[in-house]
Amino acid sequence: MFSVYLYLVECLISCSAYTLEYSEAQWPANNVNVNVNARPGILDRRKCSWKPWMVALTTTSVLLALSIIIGLLVYFLVYEQKSHYYQGSFRIPSITYSPDLSIEQSRHQTSLKQKLINEIDMIFQRSSLKYHYVKSHVVNFRPSNDGLKADILIKFQFPHNNVGTLKKQADSILYKKLQSTQSSLKRDISLPHLRGKKDYFFSFHNKINAAQAENILNSDCGLGMEYPPTARIADGKPAEKASWPWQSSLQVDGIHLCGASLIGSQWLLTSAHCFDTYKNPKLWTVSFGTTLSHPLMTRKIASIIIHENYASHKHDDDIAVVKLSSPILFSENLRRVCLPDATFQVLPKSKVFVTGWGALKANGPFPNSLQEVEIEIISNDVCNQVNVYGGAVSSAMICAGFLTGKLDACEGDSGGPLVISHDRNIWYLLGIVSWGIDCGKENKPGIYTRVTHYRNWIKSKTNI
Repeated sequence: MFSVYLYLVECLISCSAYTLEYSEAQWPANNVNVNVNARPGILDRRKCSWKPWMVALTTTSVLLALSIIIGLLVYFLVYEQKSHYYQGSFRIPSITYSPDLSIEQSRHQTSLKQKLINEIDMIFQRSSLKYHYVKSHVVNFRPSNDGLKADILIKFQFPHNNVGTLKKQADSILYKKLQSTQSSLKRDISLPHLRGKKDYFFSFHNKINAAQAENILNSDCGLGMEYPPTARIADGKPAEKASWPWQSSLQVDGIHLCGASLIGSQWLLTSAHCFDTYKNPKLWTVSFGTTLSHPLMTRKIASIIIHENYASHKHDDDIAVVKLSSPILFSENLRRVCLPDATFQVLPKSKVFVTGWGALKANGPFPNSLQEVEIEIISNDVCNQVNVYGGAVSSAMICAGFLTGKLDACEGDSGGPLVISHDRNIWYLLGIVSWGIDCGKENKPGIYTRVTHYRNWIKSKTNI
């Protein structure tokens, strides 16, 4: 590029040089010294293949290209952000360890995790590193001699040229904030405080695998969109990317047949009737992501466990768990949904969402993009009325939709999730798309397998 630029400069100079040309009649007859400046002549330019405007335009383009290259170098060296993970342990002397802190999604564990995360958030969001701090995650709790220890992972994004300085700055901020006696949080004895240098060990781990770190950061269940926009499966709009990161597609020969929900790194929950025709696990594959044509990830199926009491001619016990051929690593686009406790209650009129790649209308086409619809819980008493389902809805089922019709799950949505946002926008799996009459028909809402009814069965098969 520099040689091209030098050539252009040379061309400009040569095109600007003037010469004197004389005709034979004008040249002196004898060979005497002639003062060129005293003789009449014809002023002309030396010929050049580049016109001035072409040279100017090309020169400008070259200079612009050089500017872009320099700008990119500066960006990648100075401004490009690379993820760094800060890992270590805190001692919390104000709280005594109890076994329920090891029970996933227990109220005690969830509450304490959130308080710790809020304090870490506050420390860095009010510091000079607020634009570099991304998020934190409580990995687990451990008993300590005089309280409780929490293992925490924190994510930052630093530019290449200033990593060392910013790491030291992060450590200094933590130390000073945790030593401070003026924190408003420390005045509230119901909140844990993270103590100073002798009480915590924290260090950057450059060797930690980014995928493994992201797996830890996104391992909590039920983390999706805070509250997605309303759309619908029948005649609906696509779901936004990563809105429902637990949604998966069950396929045979690359063709979508049913939906399923990711409940663990190697387990899916779906409907038993999805396997009425194809029972061999080797025939099935699973894809994740919001589009069928370009999946985020695919897996084969190792085993299919159908409820022992399921019969294809009935709607009862329409539930199955699927074991993947290998565990997946969680990420922002791939997470698991929370399973509710067996005692979890949901009231009629509660807002819930159902998602899937099912038909947009009865006997209609299947979409490529994941669809979503917001509907309402309908009491079983209402759904068992003569003009609705006439007593066919058991206590192991959930009725959801609208008696006016229109918004509903449809063919191809079977096995997919019915979820509700609860406890600080944590999403719980209430139901599994099971059966119904037509799609969006008046007085014929969708019927879903009630997950709480089968909570013990799920745990017995998956240990989740």
